[in-house]
Amino acid sequence: MAREEEGRGRRLKAQERKWTKELMAGGWTAVPNVLLYGQQALGLDALDVNLILHLAAMWANGPDQPTPAKRSIAAALGVDPRTVQRRIAALEKKGLIRREARHDEAEGSRANAYHFDGLIAAALPLVRPPAVDGDKPEKPRKA
Repeated sequence: MAREEEGRGRRLKAQERKWTKELMAGGWTAVPNVLLYGQQALGLDALDVNLILHLAAMWANGPDQPTPAKRSIAAALGVDPRTVQRRIAALEKKGLIRREARHDEAEGSRANAYHFDGLIAAALPLVRPPAVDGDKPEKPRKA
């Protein structure tokens, strides 16, 4: 366990050298590169990727699935909440994310939880070995 923490600390220090300690102190999100390089193969456009990045940032705060309000995502992306709702529905239809409706007897409807199991499964076949000596990443295979 101590070795794992040491490795995590080294990775954070490396990111602090790139981005500054102040920016990294504000929080950061680890996202597999294949989601960026493979967005075309996954059938994602820039808004879809941005939406996924926002959900992933919320997931990074703990082990539970992200549960953001569509209104807060829309405000962050500069789009209408209905746009976020439509995009989430489209990602769900593609099988890339799964919505889990949440309800509280005392408070009523709560923000949905989102699961990435479909996105992970779709992205796995696109993974390539890491580039060597600064080579450009290879284009991902079509899914």
